[in-house]
Amino acid sequence: MATLTFMNHTIFDHGASAQLGQVLAMQGIRRPLLCTDKGLVNLGMVTDVVAHLGNDAALTIFDGTPENPTQMAVEEAVEQYKEAGCDGVVALGGGSSMDLAKAVALAVTHEGDLIDYTAGLGGAGKIGQVAPLIAIPTTSGTGSEVSSGAVIIMNNGEKLILASRELVPRIAICDPDLTLGLPPRLTAATGMDAMTHCIEALLSPEINPPAEAVACDGIERGIREGHLIKAVADGSNSDARWHMMMAAAEGAMAFSKGLGAVHSMSHACGADQSLRLHHGTLNAVILPTILDFNRDHVGDKYTRLNTAMGLAADAEPADFIRDLNGKIGLPANLSEMGVTAAAIGDLAAHAAKDVCNFTNPRPCSAEEYESLFDTALA
Repeated sequence: MATLTFMNHTIFDHGASAQLGQVLAMQGIRRPLLCTDKGLVNLGMVTDVVAHLGNDAALTIFDGTPENPTQMAVEEAVEQYKEAGCDGVVALGGGSSMDLAKAVALAVTHEGDLIDYTAGLGGAGKIGQVAPLIAIPTTSGTGSEVSSGAVIIMNNGEKLILASRELVPRIAICDPDLTLGLPPRLTAATGMDAMTHCIEALLSPEINPPAEAVACDGIERGIREGHLIKAVADGSNSDARWHMMMAAAEGAMAFSKGLGAVHSMSHACGADQSLRLHHGTLNAVILPTILDFNRDHVGDKYTRLNTAMGLAADAEPADFIRDLNGKIGLPANLSEMGVTAAAIGDLAAHAAKDVCNFTNPRPCSAEEYESLFDTALA
């Protein structure tokens, strides 16, 4: 069993979710609010995980997490937390449930509107200690279980970032067995989310060699060693699932040095609640466009990226990612996902204001984002 302390205390192994009761007791949480979604409830996963609680914890379940978490859903969960007299939060699910749980932990301990604590408005410095939070991922994608950020669609319609060391879950329980039932398309999309985190973190101009080393290790696991393709091809491959969950955690550890324009564009598209677009799929589809855009602004990092992916030093990483997306069954462009040219102006304006834009290797204006969206649509 591995114990990681890079960002927090992370328990990582097959069957690790059985330790939930012990973890709650260790943190002094007796009345947790479990933030999850109806899909996991219907699958019986919530029942299976909760079975490990024992009789000491009085559990309240919030299962209203939307595909892209919203401030409205956070407010509903906060009301449930207060009504039940909860004293901590457990996140069970993918990135959406974990991000929502972080926002709940913040909102129950801080006054005012959630938007006031977003990174773009200088809110990080306003965030103090939040409610105790435990995270249990059921996908291998966002790595939110070890990250300091959460992305929420605010009541004004913007998809914004909450970021603070205070939002890192106190303990993460990473159990690859919880991902064994994921269908191929979701395995592919979440896996490419993890790979995009690793790639954008590596390419970020911020100086953080340890984070870059972690990013490269994640890329090697997912792509060069082939665990992403293996997990998509055979969802019961427990070894591939272990490595992809590790790669997802590494992606979030690595992006402590920032992300880039892929995420700025993805956040813009994800804010459209009528389309209900999956964040990882968006990252996968947009990534080749930004790799082309950044090519001459990253020094020797494409050589390092190619090495991590197992390619020749002079290969075009954008072409490789396009081919990989096709092999694992993801869309070829944003048009296939329902994004239209009529939306480009609003999407570009949103992307240009996104905080991830400021750590892209190449500065990108709203006008340039319009061109990039046009390219990603084709």
